[in-house]
Amino acid sequence: MTADGRLLGASEDENPDLFWAMRGAGANFGIATSFEFEAHEGGDVGWAQLAFDASAAPGGPAGVLETFGRLMEAAPRDTTLSLLTGGRSGSEQRIVQVFGVVHSDDPDTVVARLRPFAELGPLVQQSVQIAPYASVMSQNVSPAPHQGQGEPHARSGLIEHLSADWAQRATELLDRGLSYFFQLRSVGGAVADVPQDATAYSTRSANFSVVALGAPGRGLDEYWDAELLPLYDGMYISFETSRDVARIERAWPAATLARLRTLKGEWDPQGVFRDNFALR
Repeated sequence: MTADGRLLGASEDENPDLFWAMRGAGANFGIATSFEFEAHEGGDVGWAQLAFDASAAPGGPAGVLETFGRLMEAAPRDTTLSLLTGGRSGSEQRIVQVFGVVHSDDPDTVVARLRPFAELGPLVQQSVQIAPYASVMSQNVSPAPHQGQGEPHARSGLIEHLSADWAQRATELLDRGLSYFFQLRSVGGAVADVPQDATAYSTRSANFSVVALGAPGRGLDEYWDAELLPLYDGMYISFETSRDVARIERAWPAATLARLRTLKGEWDPQGVFRDNFALR
């Protein structure tokens, strides 16, 4: 549904400019009322959930973050893992969770892929199983009504490598208690196979997506902007709640942003869609 009330299709062959813009800046161009997907049957995968005491690992929590990044970049493309941690809760212990899938139903292959990650630090819990991909995904979906309350404050960054400098600054963020939910999602892989200018989502050289949730007005913005923002290559706006107009300049490369602004003038000249990182 476009700003002038038309219900249109968008694809490589139908309104291709709108299709390009919707994949990365969709909230600026219309309301998606239905999707058509090309599905690929996943089959069985290795589903891993590991938990570590990062405070007792070599190099501490910063060492775990840096090593996770190095291992993830070196891992075969059939392995996709994410890392989750947060600030300390009245304890010196820092628990780090690593979870994700290995695209294989062979137990030996799954174990071989996970072994380097299992040495990140002292394991305090682990679960590895062969399971249908659909059942893994269903663990993240509930038919119950959404019961979330409040609105977390989120900051986002896309980064190519998790350097020692970045890891130290991220650990300081956690040590100060500025983020209760801190996640690294591995990107790279097939995402990087797509040309940079193929869609409005364009920071495809990044190997990791970083998201930090915190309470508004508690210092997350100040520390993030001063210490971490300069290290990022871009941002994933769906994980960003800051309304600072400067975020738009960091969300898209200059050429992509210029094209988006031109298309905004064509598809929504009155700024009907203006709530989520509105382009002008």
